[in-house]
Amino acid sequence: MGLYEKLVAGEEKLSLVGLGYVGMPIAVAFARKIGVIGYDLNEKKIELYRSGVDPTREVGDEVIKNTGVEFTADETRLREAKFHIVAVPTPVNDDHTPDLTPVEGASRILGRNLQKGSVVVFESTVYPGVTEEICVPILEKESGLKCGVDFKIGYSPERINPGDKVHRLETITKIVSGMDEETLDTVAKVYELVVEAGVYRAESIQVAEAAKVIENSQRDINIAFMNELSIIFNKMGIDTRSVLEAAGTKWNFLKFFPGLVGGHCIGVDPYYLTYRAEQMGYHSQIILAGRRINDDMGRYVAENVVKNLIRADVPVKTAKVAILGFTFKENCPDTRNTKVIDIVKELREYGIEPVIVDETADRDEAKRLYGVTLEDRSAVTGVDALVIAVAHTEFSDLDREGIDAFFNPANARKVLVDVKGVLDKKQYQDEAYLYWRL
Repeated sequence: MGLYEKLVAGEEKLSLVGLGYVGMPIAVAFARKIGVIGYDLNEKKIELYRSGVDPTREVGDEVIKNTGVEFTADETRLREAKFHIVAVPTPVNDDHTPDLTPVEGASRILGRNLQKGSVVVFESTVYPGVTEEICVPILEKESGLKCGVDFKIGYSPERINPGDKVHRLETITKIVSGMDEETLDTVAKVYELVVEAGVYRAESIQVAEAAKVIENSQRDINIAFMNELSIIFNKMGIDTRSVLEAAGTKWNFLKFFPGLVGGHCIGVDPYYLTYRAEQMGYHSQIILAGRRINDDMGRYVAENVVKNLIRADVPVKTAKVAILGFTFKENCPDTRNTKVIDIVKELREYGIEPVIVDETADRDEAKRLYGVTLEDRSAVTGVDALVIAVAHTEFSDLDREGIDAFFNPANARKVLVDVKGVLDKKQYQDEAYLYWRL
């Protein structure tokens, strides 16, 4: 009886190393079919899961209360499993080089507890070669076991879209790979237990690693093009969204829109690919050009806030500015690598300390990572400029009357910056407003 059959029969368990926005939903999905041990270093997070609270809001408290996942911060519990999935973040350093510390740390922890006959599958986004060249040696050193003899490895890039209730683990085709045909078959069968959309068997681990980084690099480049168009059309006095809606009537026009590109995928993965390219002696041109444009959009938004304050005859240094939204994307509490902080930093350069409101965001995380205190909406009063930075549904009730109430009534003109274009601009095209959007 193989490992897959033992998992299905309940004779072996699966472990999930890393229970964040990606790992936790995977653990919950597998727990509906087989025995699952969910491990995370963060004891506070584990206690929340055990008490039936979902801090990620990916599956909800009710699902967490009823899941069969055995949540633990005790790494020795990993010894009870034979099929391991590693889903930890892979961020970048300040110089945009890959920070492999989390995946290396996870490999050490797993290696210390690895049993003979195990299969280890990495889901963390990496550049081609990391799984076999960096993770495997750590697993071997810590375990004293030999890869290919005592344990096998695979790679299956995560495609979960945090905050998205439609494109989930179950509904997205899953790329799987293994170090040999036997491992590939096992990995494929295990994932087929939960992925209704089916799996795609990549021909090698490096092919699967490469597929993941180019998926997000492609999106990054396309959004960078939209951002550059936004800069150009704003100089021309043309509304970018109106142009894109017109162009979008052609059947083969790619419907991307300008915006702030943050998070731990699109804003990070291209740097993993270009880093590997540099190691091979090639300096990326298109990919890095796109990254430079996207990394600069927070500053660009802040500059336009200031320019419009000047047009409204509001003294910049004493201006009160409020920002609605702080997370890296809508309807997701994750603030890691949010580009809204770039707007905040640039405004501070002009002497403005903005009021930031985001009831969806993880407030403790925002404070810990950025030193930012998130306020309630009641703090938005008497402002000179309002920036709607994230399209949370919590802001869907905003209308002309409600927005009017946020502003200083003494101002002749109100500065309204609608980064994502969530409002109907026609309602603000009068003398009372200076409306601007990407």
